[in-house]
Amino acid sequence: MYVPEAFAVTDEGESAALLERLAFGCLVTHGPDGLFASHLPFVHDAERRVLAGHLARANPHRSRARETEALVIFQGPNAYVSPSFYPSKVKHGRVVPTWNYEAVHVKGQLSWNEDPAWLRAHLNALTNRFEESRAKPWAVEDAPAEYLDRMIGGVVGLEIAVDDVQAKRKLSQNRDDPDRLGVIAGLSASDSATDRTVAAAMNDVGVKR
Repeated sequence: MYVPEAFAVTDEGESAALLERLAFGCLVTHGPDGLFASHLPFVHDAERRVLAGHLARANPHRSRARETEALVIFQGPNAYVSPSFYPSKVKHGRVVPTWNYEAVHVKGQLSWNEDPAWLRAHLNALTNRFEESRAKPWAVEDAPAEYLDRMIGGVVGLEIAVDDVQAKRKLSQNRDDPDRLGVIAGLSASDSATDRTVAAAMNDVGVKR
């Protein structure tokens, strides 16, 4: 991924926080039959430097990839940035449209796991990750045991032993303050919830940098 210095996330804690927040990634591998991709949620273990996920057993990804180097792409909120947001447009007109976004690329060694105990622990961790903020969280154990056994038998687990993380937050850090504030104002006023989320991320970057 091309990451200019202005947009690079170099702090490991910030990269880990992005992985926690984005969660849903695209697993990409290359095998004898070419490129193959699967979209799935991941659990990130920052201490072990591991991403864990699972696929439907019917998904051919395992047979196509086997155990190999893998790339997982996480894409966060993104928004079109109009030149009309920039006060500098009025001054000199030398502005063009762009796109603001967050993304994380993770590279590492892919391995597969069919152990029912591992799968149950993984599914518990994944479920708890997304249910914990709910008023009445659902738990894996809420489903009938025989049904769970059948569902677990229908999936295969995977882990990525992380070798490299590239995180990018392209949020107008290369613009001067008036233009950045103009983009924040423009996106904050949008009817799109995603645009407003990007505006909030821009405020966050503005505070940190």
